[in-house]
Amino acid sequence: MTTDPTPATVRTMPFGDLSIDFDETVLVPRPWTMQQAQWANRLLRTVPPGPVLELCAGAGHIGLATVVGTGRSAVLVDRDAHACDLARTNASRIAEDVEVRQGDLHTVLRPDEQFALVVADPPWVPSRDVVRHPEDPVWAIDGGDDGLDVARSCLEVVARHLADGGRALLQLGSAQQVLELEHTTTELGLTTNRVHQAQGGALAEIAHLA
Repeated sequence: MTTDPTPATVRTMPFGDLSIDFDETVLVPRPWTMQQAQWANRLLRTVPPGPVLELCAGAGHIGLATVVGTGRSAVLVDRDAHACDLARTNASRIAEDVEVRQGDLHTVLRPDEQFALVVADPPWVPSRDVVRHPEDPVWAIDGGDDGLDVARSCLEVVARHLADGGRALLQLGSAQQVLELEHTTTELGLTTNRVHQAQGGALAEIAHLA
């Protein structure tokens, strides 16, 4: 006889002005990641009109904190169905129009979709190092051999779906990882405008090459 796995225990925590549901199957919303949402929110004052896209959204807290109060619509993407369920619950608490899509980064968007801002939060821990983070679900932090496999996929999506004059904000583990991605960034017709080393990781602002 098989027994059903113990269901995850959903908890709720404040994230800025939001209330975010999460559990042990997704990353706990880190307070430092509010810096990414705040930076992204400031970018919304200068980018063209249009929706916001969050890649590797998890429970959706960063993308939701970016658009709350702005009137901008958003699309939140994650490959994990349960994470998407949590994100939908969290999205239901704000007035903005938010669509959550579950699927592969390369197929979940329509070819013609364009976004004024892309927020990307890929897993960036090298596979060999995930054991150092036993509190985190492996699927949410494993970035492949060098930690940058999913980040490269995010940049490919940015290159295809970032509107002219738009911006992307990529979260990685360190400024060194941003440098390691520079060749890919340039090959895709993108450029890194600014990099900020925060307490828990690095943030890189990316745009189309002029």
